[in-house]
Amino acid sequence: MPFADSTLWIVLVSALGAGLGAFALAALVFALVARSRRARGGEVAERLDETSARFEERLAELERELEDAREEGRRARLLSGIGVSIDLDTVLSRTLEAAGEVEPVDAAMIVLPDADGNGPLVATFGMTAEEAARHPVAGPPPGPDAPAVEIAYRYADEHHDAEGDSIRGGLVLPLSAGEKEPGGSLAVFWRTAERAPGDAEVAALEELAERAGPAIANARRFREARKLADLDALTSLHNRRFFHDTLAREVARARRYDRRLALVVFDIDDFKAINERVGHLAGDSVLAQLAERMRSVARSADVACRVGGDEFAVILPESALADAEQLYRRLQLAVSTRPTGAAERLYLSAGIAELKPGDDAVSFFERADEALFRAKETGKGQAVTARADAAGGGKR
Repeated sequence: MPFADSTLWIVLVSALGAGLGAFALAALVFALVARSRRARGGEVAERLDETSARFEERLAELERELEDAREEGRRARLLSGIGVSIDLDTVLSRTLEAAGEVEPVDAAMIVLPDADGNGPLVATFGMTAEEAARHPVAGPPPGPDAPAVEIAYRYADEHHDAEGDSIRGGLVLPLSAGEKEPGGSLAVFWRTAERAPGDAEVAALEELAERAGPAIANARRFREARKLADLDALTSLHNRRFFHDTLAREVARARRYDRRLALVVFDIDDFKAINERVGHLAGDSVLAQLAERMRSVARSADVACRVGGDEFAVILPESALADAEQLYRRLQLAVSTRPTGAAERLYLSAGIAELKPGDDAVSFFERADEALFRAKETGKGQAVTARADAAGGGKR
């Protein structure tokens, strides 16, 4: 090989080696840089994951705090709403609803002492009347040393309740109404054997009972006062104002739900002569005993009233003329077959009406009253059915 050619070859080989070396160096540098970037990327990704996890954890905490705040707000609204109303049914319903908001309460019951001779007043939430009867509450805990009494239930056959509907535990708290006034008790129940109220839940229920007690007592006093205002002092039947209010309400209800409604208006035949014969005090006794006979023959849904003097009326919801006629016959039999006070036998004249499409409360009463007037005119001791187009009665 000539010298020039060999020199050129050497130069080419040297250049090629230098290029390969440079390429290898560049590749090495690139690899190192890539590795460094991957390492830094992994650190960044790890930090991002950590930050994301902390953010999600804090977000979950905030959601829990928000839900707790909502729950507290809902409970506060329920508590504040208890004392706003003086209607007893509303106060009882709000108290039971507030009790049901406390975990793990599934059902609640309020028992108030007997005030009118009809037995204790019981209101429930989350349980049927039959279930409430199976879990009676005798009364509030005895004295301040026992602010609450916990109840545990055991069943002979633990497998009978596969769906977990049976009551497993309960808590009874007093409803304080004052030093001299019994307030009754609030009982709450849960259906999960593994869970009972903790200290916080018991404290919430105690606060509820403390607030509800005076509110229930006030509402109950208002109901009793309103009841007395709606009663006739002599006969203890509902008075004239209550009669007209109830008649208007029943007419509106019958219209709304397309129901039947009947009315009986009656008075005592020759009552003036009875008063002249036995005296007004004895005459008052006759009216009182007549009212007692009315209560004995009327149905529980019927509304018996003293309209004024010796005139009485009975509103019969969900009833037709035949029901009203039967009521009149039962009452006539009750007062004409045995003495009523100082009067040996009484006879009653009555006007009977059934609600017609064109009636309002006033025209409905006027039709029955006009029928009573016709009964008096045509012989007394009888019931006359109202004419559909009649309005306005005469003086008797």
